[in-house]
Amino acid sequence: MPDEEQLAAERVDRLQSLASEAAAAGEFDRSREYVRRARRVAERTRLSLPRTFKRFTCDACDVYLRPGTNARVRTRDGHVVVTCDCGAQARYPYR
Repeated sequence: MPDEEQLAAERVDRLQSLASEAAAAGEFDRSREYVRRARRVAERTRLSLPRTFKRFTCDACDVYLRPGTNARVRTRDGHVVVTCDCGAQARYPYR
């Protein structure tokens, strides 16, 4: 069983890098498909997604976020606000 988890983690990492490359090239539909596949792989194997994956994907529209391209990043009192082009916002604390 640990081999299946390791294989799933490697696949999620690969899909994350593919989503990042597709978003950098402006192919947001393709990056959206990679993000959806990665989430599905993680769900099926009960694997938690890496923090970088959670922070750089939109929960509402599943697109990979590129600050300055399709996401706006602002700092507020004790937290970072990331706003996607679809209008969804995510807030993360910082020290």
